[in-house]
Amino acid sequence: MEKIKIGVDYYPERWGEAMWESDAVRMKEAGIKVIRMAEFAWCKVEPEEGRFELDWLVRAVNLFGSYGIQTILCTPTNCAPLWLYEKYPETLQVQRDGKRTYPGVRSHRCYNSPIYRLFVERIIRKMSRVFAGNPYVAAWQIDNEVDAAFCCCDVCAEKFRGWLKEKYGTLDEINRVFGNEVWSGSYSSWTQIQPPLGDRPLVQYNPAYLLDFQRFASDGVVEYVRFQANLLRETFPDLPITTNTWYCDYMPDFYDLFEELDICSYDNYPSFEISEEGYSSHAFHLDMMRGVKRRNFWIMEQLGGAIGGCWMPMGKTPRPGVLKGMALQAIAHGADQVLHFRWRSSTTGAEMYWHGILDQNNIPGRKYRELQDLCRTIEKQKGLEETTILSKVAILCSFDSEYAWKLQTQAEGFYYLEQLQALHAAFTGYGLNVDIIHEEAPLDEYEIVAAPAVYVRNRKTARQLHKFAEKGGMVILTARSGVKDENNNCIMEAMPAGYREMTGCQVEEYDGIGHETNTVIMDGIAYPVTQWCEILQVDRAETIAVYGGEFYAGAPAVTRNRYGAGSVYYIGTVGKPSFYEALAKKMLEEKKMRFTTELPARVEMTVRENDEKQFVFLFNNDKKEKRFVLEGTTIELQPFEMKIQEKIKTK
Repeated sequence: MEKIKIGVDYYPERWGEAMWESDAVRMKEAGIKVIRMAEFAWCKVEPEEGRFELDWLVRAVNLFGSYGIQTILCTPTNCAPLWLYEKYPETLQVQRDGKRTYPGVRSHRCYNSPIYRLFVERIIRKMSRVFAGNPYVAAWQIDNEVDAAFCCCDVCAEKFRGWLKEKYGTLDEINRVFGNEVWSGSYSSWTQIQPPLGDRPLVQYNPAYLLDFQRFASDGVVEYVRFQANLLRETFPDLPITTNTWYCDYMPDFYDLFEELDICSYDNYPSFEISEEGYSSHAFHLDMMRGVKRRNFWIMEQLGGAIGGCWMPMGKTPRPGVLKGMALQAIAHGADQVLHFRWRSSTTGAEMYWHGILDQNNIPGRKYRELQDLCRTIEKQKGLEETTILSKVAILCSFDSEYAWKLQTQAEGFYYLEQLQALHAAFTGYGLNVDIIHEEAPLDEYEIVAAPAVYVRNRKTARQLHKFAEKGGMVILTARSGVKDENNNCIMEAMPAGYREMTGCQVEEYDGIGHETNTVIMDGIAYPVTQWCEILQVDRAETIAVYGGEFYAGAPAVTRNRYGAGSVYYIGTVGKPSFYEALAKKMLEEKKMRFTTELPARVEMTVRENDEKQFVFLFNNDKKEKRFVLEGTTIELQPFEMKIQEKIKTK
């Protein structure tokens, strides 16, 4: 396993070549081991069609390599040169209004454009030939922050028809699956199938059609990334290949996206303005990235300074300890490389106020010293690179449910991913590692598996959860489970359809209360609930909590059912953190799992381990000092401070 590395994102094309060496010297003095380059450099690499200039990039890679700094090279395909868009405008995305995207910003290419693919292949082959055998190239990143946006060009329309034809075969089958007789929407010709053009809100379109278009858009991005990966592997069969992802409006299915890549990579901009309510810790996002491939991951962009500028107003500058603490939080959750965005704040361009380690004055200051301290801290942790994270609790994630939920909002303020975050926060609050994994992933290594809001029923997921409970596992299901079939149509059965046998209850009625508040009574304590209330009819299950208000006061809200050798909890509402904490404690006690109740609010404990050692990370994800006793030892943590305890495992 490679040594854990700290790095930065670097843009040699934006700085005079005379600055490179002084930058390399400063980076080496800080302890930086890796940089990322070239994701936006296409116009510098190919300033005119067919004329390539790569000598400058070779010199940059070699110079930094001579100082012991390796390079992750990027395919620069996120932003094609303007000459390409001017000469081949059909390579631009078409928006829902039917107009092509203006080629003046970024991420405006159509992934499916055959012409664009030709230019992508040419630039990758050219870069591959130039950098073949270069000892300083450590890995490749494909494109940058790819998304599954709805391109409505003619190429995508035709490709969508082909995608549907391969999936369903005939128009009659599509009409049947989509239920197209509603609003007289049946297709009589393949040409009538179009992307969602028009100014109407997406919610007014057929949800079965929309879910398939979202799946098609995600599949297109996945195929585009695979296309680039295959080209790179022809020359670099032994180098890791990745792409960087983030939580955008049109997320591709992360599990599909990284399936054939070597490692999952993420762009991490955690908030250090912690709200009193809700789930603001980025621990959830980090655990999800680790769960994508169920192994350690990389951070390609990490908070390096105040964010903002063209995307939003500028935020506060990170307080002392934030840069180091947030980077260590990522490492604690499985990151083996953390690259900060960016080395130096840009003096030009729209993102000039998305700050880096050095400000525009180019004078090393507090952020540089904190980065240096981070590098030294990692160097001291001998053996940390050989560790990973083992979890006994897993949370299942379904991108079908995420997509379908966004297409039809269930209630005001009711979001799919927040249902996962709520349970994640509850279990991690007791010091447990938690994996966030694909809904079809194997479950054998876990004791508790939560499947929140399995809105779109997946039959394989349902079978696995039944078997897991039968063998003694604990399953957690929550409100809005078993609502839709695989085609995003409502199932004409009592909810949770496909899970009623294991839950021992069914939904008699539901109330989408949005931002209003009700209460549930559990163990004599009243907990506020909001957004959604399912009135449960108990068949065989035990009632754990009842509603305290509305016409359904006294009706079951949370149940527990014995199923095989295991048990199944059903949570029919949406609570605040204290509600989930109480439930998680009850579940952990039932499973007789080891946990701690000694962690103060916003103190996170994560364990990385191997056969011989454990590294216990204690992180104060708060702007207030924390003092507490853990296993008989008094711990003091400054705001955003991380302490690492090394323990030898006893056999």
